[in-house]
Amino acid sequence: MDLGLKDRVYIVTGATRGLGFASARELAADGAKVLITGREEETARAAAAELGPGVLGVAADNSDPAAAGRLIATAREHFGRFDGILISVGGPAPGSAAGTTDEQWQTAFESVFLGAVRLARTASAELSDGGVIGLVLSGSVYEPIGGLTISNGLRPGLAGFAKSLADEVGPRGIRVVGLLPGRIDTDRVRQLDSLSGDPQASRAGSEAGIPLRRYGQPAEFGRTAAFLLSPGASYLTGVMLPVDGGSRHGF
Repeated sequence: MDLGLKDRVYIVTGATRGLGFASARELAADGAKVLITGREEETARAAAAELGPGVLGVAADNSDPAAAGRLIATAREHFGRFDGILISVGGPAPGSAAGTTDEQWQTAFESVFLGAVRLARTASAELSDGGVIGLVLSGSVYEPIGGLTISNGLRPGLAGFAKSLADEVGPRGIRVVGLLPGRIDTDRVRQLDSLSGDPQASRAGSEAGIPLRRYGQPAEFGRTAAFLLSPGASYLTGVMLPVDGGSRHGF
């Protein structure tokens, strides 16, 4: 399927593995140019080399206030334009409501929440008609997930920010969308399963609660992200799309 992405330029943060990497792969496969980021320069460059010649890997920390402007400038310098960004950040540390420390909250707020806000806010000022901002959030936007207290606290706030931003920049032709992954078969989800002490039993129990009765594959998530960022989704904005095999029971 041609999504109309040829020669469009996107930034995908946190894309050296997992959902960010899968999304960058699908964007590049459809002809887009992609700047991907990771915390380590060597890792980012290796991931970019795996994705192909139209992908550039650079080191960036979402919590760095200067990162957003630098990434957009790099994308324009290297590829000649800037059409959108997919903000994907690593999940915050698991923990209980009573056991999570102030330090854990502060660290996660800087990288997961404020870092994403800065990236989206800066991108919105640099994009023009047809531009798009995507955020990879979590099903915790709609319903708390046991053992992920920080995510439960921060992700819904980001969804609210995204909706507010969508309303503000919509008149300029800029879209803002969110993706809410459920149990996608990534290292992060496998790590969470392992916390139960019996990963296979944990996975089987989780799959039983998914109408499609299986975990999603990263490529399935990546294709969904690529579509939402593409011109083919030009009338979709302010939406939070669950990518969870039907796990969410509300509308």
